[in-house]
Amino acid sequence: MSRFLIGIAGILVILGIAYVLSVDRRSIRLRVVGSAFALQAGIAVLVLYVPWGKHVLQWMSGGVANLLGYANAGTSFLFGALASDPLGRNFAIQALPVIIFFAALVSILYYLGIMQLVVRWLGGGIEKVIGVSKVESLCAAANVFVGQSESPLVIRPYLAGLTPAQLFTVMTSGMAGVAGTILAAYASMGISIEYLLAASFMAAPGGILMAKIIMPDRDETPEGQLPLGDNIEEEKIAIAEASHDEEKPANLIMAAAQGAQTGVKLAVAVGAMVLAFVALVALANGLLGGVGRWFGIADLSFQGLLGYVFAPVMFLLNIPWSEAGIAGGLFGQKIVLNEFVAYIDLGKQAAVLSPRTVAVVTFALCGFANFSSIAIQMAVTGSLAPNQRPQIARLGIRALVAGSLANLMSAALAGLLIS
Repeated sequence: MSRFLIGIAGILVILGIAYVLSVDRRSIRLRVVGSAFALQAGIAVLVLYVPWGKHVLQWMSGGVANLLGYANAGTSFLFGALASDPLGRNFAIQALPVIIFFAALVSILYYLGIMQLVVRWLGGGIEKVIGVSKVESLCAAANVFVGQSESPLVIRPYLAGLTPAQLFTVMTSGMAGVAGTILAAYASMGISIEYLLAASFMAAPGGILMAKIIMPDRDETPEGQLPLGDNIEEEKIAIAEASHDEEKPANLIMAAAQGAQTGVKLAVAVGAMVLAFVALVALANGLLGGVGRWFGIADLSFQGLLGYVFAPVMFLLNIPWSEAGIAGGLFGQKIVLNEFVAYIDLGKQAAVLSPRTVAVVTFALCGFANFSSIAIQMAVTGSLAPNQRPQIARLGIRALVAGSLANLMSAALAGLLIS
């Protein structure tokens, strides 16, 4: 079967799964769904196939690579030879300091008002092209640059009045996207910057696509009862406002300091999660290996079991069947644990996978859709709109599935276009 036919089949299967899971198929708006898919596919074609689009992506990747070089200056100052010695190239030294640097940089961009303009422009484009509400489009746009913990701040005044369908779109956008600070950490681990950037931009329309199929709007006007105008207070988007107790930065230096403090908290949380989950996977592999030996099954592992489950899905992403098991195990780890653990494992497995498979898996893993994200969204969005906490708990698993399908759609499009 040709790559083209497998790719089309994969796209149709992903859309079919979303349709089967839809809570109200009659209310699916073909204009919204079609526009969202067209935008996601259009971004993929632009940056992965069109020559000048690929050049733009390479230029952006070069910019991120330069920023990583500046981050390494701070890392070298703190850790000395460990930062450049190959023996010292480990996750804690190479990836976690990058999070702190990028958090400070993003905070500065917010203080200067640059990020608000970018998010407003991108959100306005999504609103006009896809036809969703300003609330949903701005939140989706914010998720390209910040994570699911910060993006709800864009629409904080309106969270309490969101309809279930709008809340579901907000949750799915958070699950499908990744924070810019975390994306930089992936890049510092050797993951392709070009594919990470492409996946991040494709996730915005991809999340809306899956959200509007699985839980479509039941009203003709997607804004519902919300008093939305042109001034939706995009200035609310600020790292400094991530906590109600934090004071607004008085100057550039304070903005950088607050961003660095936020980055430290995030880096510590990421390091703790990775340490715990990697150790738990090792424990699971030890137990499964012992059970496997009793029954004469060699090399039984957690990754292997997940690989068996998700291998057919990976095959539909144009990954060869001989590599689908490994790819499926990585995707399963991303859902059950988190994408950091999966990307670390991808780095270890890259030598036995083809470059094309590594590229497609990079797209599939690029999102926050995992079980711990449900708790994060309940804590963050629930604290901003306590009346929505029961809805968030009820919609959590659906949002996880929708976010995962959005990531798989990006991977399917990449598998179709990358030769």
